[in-house]
Amino acid sequence: MRTLIKDTNDFVGQKVTVAGWVNSKRSYGKLVFIDLRDRSGIIQIVGNEILAELKEEFVVQITGNVRDRAEKYFNDKIITGKIELEAESIKILSSAEEMPFDIHQPELNVTLPVLLDNRSLSFRNQKVSEVFKVQETIVKTFREFLGKQDFTEIQIPTIVATATEGGSELFSIDYFGKKAYLAQSPQFYKQIMVSIFERVFTVAHAYRAEPSVTTRHITEYLGLDCEWGFIESWEDIMNIADGVVKAIFKAVKDNHQNVLDDYKIEIPQTTKNTPRVKLKEALQIIFDRTGRDIRKEPDLDPEGEREICKYALEKFGSDIIFITHFPTKKRPAYAYPDPESPTETLSFDLLGKGVEWITGGQRINDYKTLQESFKSRGIDISSFEKPYFEAFKFGMPPEGGFCIGLERITQNILELENIRQASLFPRDMERVDTRLNSVDEKK
Repeated sequence: MRTLIKDTNDFVGQKVTVAGWVNSKRSYGKLVFIDLRDRSGIIQIVGNEILAELKEEFVVQITGNVRDRAEKYFNDKIITGKIELEAESIKILSSAEEMPFDIHQPELNVTLPVLLDNRSLSFRNQKVSEVFKVQETIVKTFREFLGKQDFTEIQIPTIVATATEGGSELFSIDYFGKKAYLAQSPQFYKQIMVSIFERVFTVAHAYRAEPSVTTRHITEYLGLDCEWGFIESWEDIMNIADGVVKAIFKAVKDNHQNVLDDYKIEIPQTTKNTPRVKLKEALQIIFDRTGRDIRKEPDLDPEGEREICKYALEKFGSDIIFITHFPTKKRPAYAYPDPESPTETLSFDLLGKGVEWITGGQRINDYKTLQESFKSRGIDISSFEKPYFEAFKFGMPPEGGFCIGLERITQNILELENIRQASLFPRDMERVDTRLNSVDEKK
């Protein structure tokens, strides 16, 4: 029976069988040491000619006795640092060819394109794979937090008949001779389901055909989306978003301090009351601080996002800040206008460490008002009548919600240089697993 490496500490003086990948190999005369890696950790295995034929990344099964190491050989960098396994028998389950680069260096000395070109191998580097354990915790915390708030998880389609957010940033597909699209977001479906379950969330893929090659954009992303009805105020939405983000920070710190140490970073700073600033005020603050005048713009540009986050950290001691009241013309047709200022919406972005993490707000829940809003944008409402408008026609409570970009928040918590590092298999203008220009060259 196989024993996980992390559990071998409990079997000192006993025989166990472990299995995994050869992480490294060292020879000292006839004495051979290997570090064996499985999903739970690494253990040092000592032997002689029995280990000689092994090479890095061979998949093996080894049986032997667990024994204490001499104190001077303790290794506090691994969970089995006070023990080792003396090999008695070995079975090679799979051999491996020589790696194209050294994957076990703490800092991989290769470019991001090389890492992505060899994606299945780059995951074998501890720092690379750690990103996705953190990402798992982020998704798990999102689910647990909303579950405790009586939200129902739903699963939604990613092939849709109409644009969700409007605009031209859509991937159209041939759907049995008819035109359909890859969803820009699950927005319409989660709103529909508010009329059934009141409180819903989903972890959904979304697609943006943005002609953008930057460190913060990818074509396919995962959204942590939620929506709920019977809100008493649009600020209820910000309160839940704030709570989710702070719960995520706590979970990452509690479960992945080793990863934070590896990346030499700390969890973002927060305050009890996350600062909230209207967009117009934010634009004025940026002008006052830098002299750069973007006060007539309908949104913050990347430089503005960085500057307002610097302001939040300096003035409030917070790495996150809400920007509210975006112009009606800037937000989708379903965004709820501020009754006191109809040219602005009761909407928000949450910025973290200089980048937008969350977008949300209150939605128009009145059927006729919603239709008029779509018409005012020049949108043909006939294609939205079912199933979207139908849910509002027959009664929809005051409601709203938000979406967290999973890769974006992962990137910024871990201070990764490029969002592609926070995506298992990133899609962008230049890559669908392989670089598209490389595919073209082969044709």
